[in-house]
Amino acid sequence: MALHIETPLLESRPLSLASGRSVWLKMDALQPPGSFKIRGIGAACEHHAGNGKKRFVSSSGGNAGIAVAYAGRRLSIPVSVFVPETTSEWAKSLIRQEGAEVFVHGASWQEANERALQAVDAEAAFIHPFDDPLLWTGHATMIDEAVRAGVSFDAVVLSVGGGGLMAGVAEGLERNGLRDIPIIAVETEGAASLAASVEAGKLTELPAITSIATSLGARKVSQRAFEIARTRPVDCVTVDDRAAVGACMRFLDDHRVLVEPACGAALAVAYTHADRLARYERVLIVVCGGATASIGQLQAWQAR
Repeated sequence: MALHIETPLLESRPLSLASGRSVWLKMDALQPPGSFKIRGIGAACEHHAGNGKKRFVSSSGGNAGIAVAYAGRRLSIPVSVFVPETTSEWAKSLIRQEGAEVFVHGASWQEANERALQAVDAEAAFIHPFDDPLLWTGHATMIDEAVRAGVSFDAVVLSVGGGGLMAGVAEGLERNGLRDIPIIAVETEGAASLAASVEAGKLTELPAITSIATSLGARKVSQRAFEIARTRPVDCVTVDDRAAVGACMRFLDDHRVLVEPACGAALAVAYTHADRLARYERVLIVVCGGATASIGQLQAWQAR
């Protein structure tokens, strides 16, 4: 049995009215560990468990770590998650709640990731948070579900951090004969590593992450995400932190679901940047989730 659930596909009246077109929501915020990550991470963990691995090691800014911890608990396999110093106490507590060990290392995810790799031995599987074909194939199931539900759409809006979600959606579109459907790839200012790479014409690393959307905080996207942006219809959109947080608050009012700014970035396109959707009639937005946000934190960010 898969570790992820099939999530609701909802037509959003508030977002449709705000953007002037039909908006459908793939509600992956409702996955048991709180984000879409469990689709791919669950598939990878099951794969490695089936091949006899006795321990999982991962690196994460939050959501991936929670997903690995959840998968390990369900599969009765111990988990170690390495997080950077920027990871909130709340995120760390959610990882520990699933029974995993948390190790804090380095100023950014990159440093935590390097330390995690050093902890991998012959008995352990390393679970990358975004750059692994096993993950992309797992994430692609959300498009399978949307297609199976019979909803047609002419664009997919999603948030980009390291590019794992984008790679999974691209694979899902491909295997359902929808390769030509555009992906609107949304990042926040200060974490827009895909947009920087597309603009430079080569994979580019940001000097630092300055956005509050730390879940989007990969200083460099995966090679796969960059290839997709170069070879398929991909429109890079950047929104500011204020728009991302504002979208989270409006979405909470409209749909009674709390998401983090990394997810709010994608929602902000419909709420406040609808001009970027002008060419489309029926848009699918991936509500990727984020268990690490709290209402108090969103209110504090909004006040700032």
